[in-house]
Amino acid sequence: MADYAEMPSEREKKEMEVWKYKKYICQVKTIDIVTGKKIIVLNDSEAMQNEIYPGNRVGLRIRGEDHTAIVDLSSEMVKAGEIGVFKDVAKELELSDGDIIEIQHLPTPVSLESIKKKLDGNELSKEEIESVINDLMANKLAEPELATWIASTYIRGMSDRETVALTESIAASGEMLRLGKTPIVDKHCVGGVAGNRTTMVVVPIVAAAGLYIAKTSSRAITSAAGTADTMEVLANVNIKMNELREIVNNVHGAIVWGGGINIASADDHLIRIRRPLGLDPKGILLASILAKKKAVGAEYVVIDIPVGMGAKVENIEKAKALANDFIKIGKMVGMNIDVLITEGSEPVGNGIGPALEARDVMQVLEGRGPEDLKNKSLLLAGKLLEMSGKVAKGDGYAVAEHFILSGKALKKMREIIEAQGGDPTITSDSIPLGEHKYSVKAERSGKIAHIDNKIISKIARATGAPMDKGAGIYLYRMKGDKVEKGDILFDIYAESEEKLDFAIKALDAWYPIEFQRVLLGEIS
Repeated sequence: MADYAEMPSEREKKEMEVWKYKKYICQVKTIDIVTGKKIIVLNDSEAMQNEIYPGNRVGLRIRGEDHTAIVDLSSEMVKAGEIGVFKDVAKELELSDGDIIEIQHLPTPVSLESIKKKLDGNELSKEEIESVINDLMANKLAEPELATWIASTYIRGMSDRETVALTESIAASGEMLRLGKTPIVDKHCVGGVAGNRTTMVVVPIVAAAGLYIAKTSSRAITSAAGTADTMEVLANVNIKMNELREIVNNVHGAIVWGGGINIASADDHLIRIRRPLGLDPKGILLASILAKKKAVGAEYVVIDIPVGMGAKVENIEKAKALANDFIKIGKMVGMNIDVLITEGSEPVGNGIGPALEARDVMQVLEGRGPEDLKNKSLLLAGKLLEMSGKVAKGDGYAVAEHFILSGKALKKMREIIEAQGGDPTITSDSIPLGEHKYSVKAERSGKIAHIDNKIISKIARATGAPMDKGAGIYLYRMKGDKVEKGDILFDIYAESEEKLDFAIKALDAWYPIEFQRVLLGEIS
């Protein structure tokens, strides 16, 4: 990984020469607040006398090392001669009350010129793209500047060359997993589908087939469970890079939380800015996904693009265009990519919530469980087997299914669970669910026309998922199923009576008028 703090340009060096005598010394005062950002507080009068203003970047000289922070000012929190350091920043920089810090002016980041150039609609060079990522990683760009960069790519778009440069820069911003093995495969789902835990079925299948797969996965943001939340029911997912390398080398596969590994680090910074803005510029989206695959050394990648009402991609035309972009950019950065456009308007599996989804996964690996989860997983695993040359084209699905029917995939999953510190004897029936349950029954007879991904996830989150692993919803009925009045539609699970009561009240409050129609679609 590059040392971004040691990369000043010629212009920056000249500015640093101008400002080198404009610095002053402060004593640390820790503030018992966690901000999640590298922000420090200076006394307003003293800072302004030194021509430092709110939002400015300053250099912090600590025990001979240079760091960068963003300035807030206060006349009450700190007095002259003090620097307020928030709790998380103090921990990161190993600071205590009374420590001495030298505060220095910093030159204007060179990447601001690149951001302005993009705002004007011009294509950026590889070096200019790198300047943005380098300054981002060195904490030289404030959030408004990063937001402007993201907005500029959203408005102006990105060329293929820019997207490739961004992919490679993001990949290089963290550690690279170099296994020295082949073939290395990976998968990704664009998302938006409740219960879609195909990763946890695909990984043991392809690992059992002799392929290598170091799957880094996310935690839930707005859903009831991310893959990392679900895998955490079975094993430790907070794995470091050296551990990940050892596990994959030994058992061929792993499923870990991407946030616990320093892979494609710049992407985490970009996501924090993109999320509140609600912006997903196509170039940054492609680079975000492909950089992580490049960082783990993936040679063959299958992308799942679910399409349908409520999914992130709602129409087939957009899905096809996105698929072509993935394949094209993937090839340009040295990866063989194939895309499956799948049905995404309904949840996959029966369980919605970490433990309930883990139970679905284990049931599939045990040779039973939800057919839709099994079939989709076999399609994805079969595609990877074909792409890597492990099996002939057209034979992937059948071979993948053989690994489940023979018990080899289950055996491999147990090896992965044990390698990640879990109990390898766990079964679907031994996974604990929330002790408190409420059954929602059909108020009239009919047929299920639609199950809304977003509403199902919202109700499941009301039960305490994903923080409460045993909380969530178990669906008994799927689209097209006939129901009679009084049939159980779904069960709500919670880990306490209070949370179950809240979920029931929330259900009634959010959907007081024939909530079943809204929640599960028309029952006609």
